[in-house]
Amino acid sequence: MSGRARARARGRMRLPEQTAAGQGHPPGQQPPMQQPTKQPAQRPPAEPELVGRGRQRSVPAAAPKLERAGPVQEISAGFQDITLGERGGRRRDFHDLGVNTRQTIDHVRECKTGVSGNTIQLSTNHIRLVSRPQWFLYQYHVEYNPQMESRRLRSALIYQHEELIGKAHAFDGTILFLPRRLNKVTEVLSQTRNGENVKISITLTNELPPTSPTCFQFYNIIFRRLLKILNMKQIGRNYYNPSDPIEIRAHRLTILQGYVTSILQYETSILLSVDVSHKVLRSETVLDLMENLYSMHGDASFQDACTKELLGKIVLTKYNNKTYRIDEIEWNKTPQSTFKKSDGTDVSFVDYYRTQYNKEVKDLRQPLLVNIPKKVKPGEVRGPILLVPELSYLTGLTDRMRSDFNVMKDLAVHTRLAPDQRENQVGRFLNCIHRDENAQKELRDWGLNFDKQLMQFTGRVAPAEKILQAGRTAEYNPQFADWSRELRGQTILSVKHLDHWLLLYTKRNYDAAHILVQNLSKVAQQIGMRLGNAVMIEVDDRSGSYIRALQHHISTPTQMVVCILSSINKEKYDTIKKYLCLDVPLPSQCVVGRTLSKPQTVFSVATKIALQMNCKMGGELWSVEIPLGDMMVIGIDCYHDTLSGRRSIAGFVASMNKGLTRWFSRCVLQDQRQEIVDGLKHCLQGALHAWYSNNKSLPSRIIIYRDGVGDGQLQALVNYEIPQIFDCIKSVGKDYSPKLSVVVVKKRINARFFARFGGRTQNPPPGTIVDVEVTRPEWYDFFIISQSVRVGTVSPTHYNVVFDNSALKPDYMQRLTYKLCHLYFNWPGVIRVPAPCQYAHKLAFLVGQSLHKEPHSALSDRLFYL
Repeated sequence: MSGRARARARGRMRLPEQTAAGQGHPPGQQPPMQQPTKQPAQRPPAEPELVGRGRQRSVPAAAPKLERAGPVQEISAGFQDITLGERGGRRRDFHDLGVNTRQTIDHVRECKTGVSGNTIQLSTNHIRLVSRPQWFLYQYHVEYNPQMESRRLRSALIYQHEELIGKAHAFDGTILFLPRRLNKVTEVLSQTRNGENVKISITLTNELPPTSPTCFQFYNIIFRRLLKILNMKQIGRNYYNPSDPIEIRAHRLTILQGYVTSILQYETSILLSVDVSHKVLRSETVLDLMENLYSMHGDASFQDACTKELLGKIVLTKYNNKTYRIDEIEWNKTPQSTFKKSDGTDVSFVDYYRTQYNKEVKDLRQPLLVNIPKKVKPGEVRGPILLVPELSYLTGLTDRMRSDFNVMKDLAVHTRLAPDQRENQVGRFLNCIHRDENAQKELRDWGLNFDKQLMQFTGRVAPAEKILQAGRTAEYNPQFADWSRELRGQTILSVKHLDHWLLLYTKRNYDAAHILVQNLSKVAQQIGMRLGNAVMIEVDDRSGSYIRALQHHISTPTQMVVCILSSINKEKYDTIKKYLCLDVPLPSQCVVGRTLSKPQTVFSVATKIALQMNCKMGGELWSVEIPLGDMMVIGIDCYHDTLSGRRSIAGFVASMNKGLTRWFSRCVLQDQRQEIVDGLKHCLQGALHAWYSNNKSLPSRIIIYRDGVGDGQLQALVNYEIPQIFDCIKSVGKDYSPKLSVVVVKKRINARFFARFGGRTQNPPPGTIVDVEVTRPEWYDFFIISQSVRVGTVSPTHYNVVFDNSALKPDYMQRLTYKLCHLYFNWPGVIRVPAPCQYAHKLAFLVGQSLHKEPHSALSDRLFYL
């Protein structure tokens, strides 16, 4: 960590003396200078402490409780335990509901389904909602005179009129939802604790039908209540069963099994989506990790090591089943430090945990962790949440665990469920709901009823593509979507000869270096590549030694640099890549020495290295038949730079030829956590210039595959990025107006599809297309299962065409998307997303992980980031 970063990190850790503990509240809901208390089951107290005109000493507290918002005749007991704040984990499901892009695309308004391919019977992890309430939901705007600043107080004042508004209501401090209609304007009078009269005006602003997106939010809140009835606990966004953990003692890991649920309007009906989720917890606390770091680094660099290791990590506090992100470390505070309660008295963290959770903090000298709540409303101030490392458990896996074959193998046994296992798990979950009397009563009270079977429908399987090489066509087994065998010993599509190259290695890797050279020579002969003698340079096993050798030996004729590293060392790798991508623009290949140590696999490894080297110099390996001519395909993805304050890196990759085998790349560095690409116009101008240089004309059609768009950002993409594209096109010339399509690519989805073969539930074959039933009526969207998996359930990819003036038939759009999944040169098989998206991801990842700056423009026409 740099000196500036250390100063910034330590400076931000100087918090105000009156700091909130926040242990009993979810992140983002804890007010500063107030005692953290466990969420009560009842609604907020009617008489909070007041200062002057309803202004509390602390800022507004957590959201008020949500009671029933359903049929007026019966309210189920216990629903008041659900808070509006609990919608926070699911709001992302609804932010895009109002974005109706299909209505702007003329040729798919009536029909958006394809026709080609063989039909296949599928089932999905969606369950049909067979009945639902038919009440209207009424939305009201609530005003106070005099104005009350505390949301908690505003809630308490309106709850004084429960006879008027009823028990079924939801209120966030300004907007009130009721299942009953009041007058257009209703005025009531409430009284504060100190006797001050407050006039409340309740104005009807909207009548929401049962099909309104807001009603879907209430359906989801109701269903999450069912999960609580089934004794499941909310951890993060999802619900898990903590009473039946899976212990992997050998690796000090615990797996909790739970479910991801969502209720939305789909093509012809409202469906409940249920998918199995797993939460991996480590038995290790943050304090355990700190002690290990101290034993490794000592006093001198302990704080820097902790800061580097812990910032950004997610921890779980088991006493309240909440997850928090570590934003800072407060070195000047310990569990013996105190914070002020709302009544002005001081309490230490030790005493608070003892009385509130019956937890005894043993290490009284440990520093405190800091979580800074996000999503603060304008004008609202929230203090940081302080956590005790001893009571905070690390979640997820470290990089070392992910690279440990035994750890991942043992995890996969429990987390990578086969299709029949996943289908059975969802079925058992549905049976639990139908057998549980309390759950059924809850559903009956609200007039909700779900089908007992998973939805079934008909999908299509696109035909397998033919792989085109130099002078031959290869056909692969569509079941495995892999043509690595078909490529052995064959001439690749376009060869780049390598006459001048450097090979750097350490003394311990002397044998590995010579083995690599020998095998590369054999591979080069098979693929038709001329390989000159390497300049072999022995270096010390230090980052500076590699750079000095490069500075001394790189000359004008040098085409490629290959470095054999002794181990997976990020510092060495980053140093080499920075020098060769920023200072001296040359394609490079880094290899870990031990991958060349097994005689039975060394030739296979050398083959992959040779193909990568050829691609990085501008070569092409294979292609598929692309019927559309003069078409530019663009892939865009974003990555967050963890070392630059989560700065966003946007990778932009565009095809430069009609065969979609050569690519132009650019990178844009953006503000923190920003997904929408600001520099899109600059990137597209560079891509059009590169296309013109290669083809002496401009493309007549542009198709953009946009990955990395988060939930809730669809409207911003439509309103912000697409106009940038048109501005760029206009700047090229008045007469230039290519046909344009923009497709949003989403991989993080919960939809799963199953097929029946031989009486067993299995994964659908690669090329399976779904564009009915589980798609959204307001979108031009479809799913494709393009890849094959050997273990677990295959994950489909969701494609949403948000703009299209090309009139390209849905069938052609689906087939083209599937074809593009064949063109990723780093894997001889079909991948999950179109190749330009994967290239954009690799580029953004390299810049975000290693370079932290835009690569040299001389490399923009090569796949140097593979």
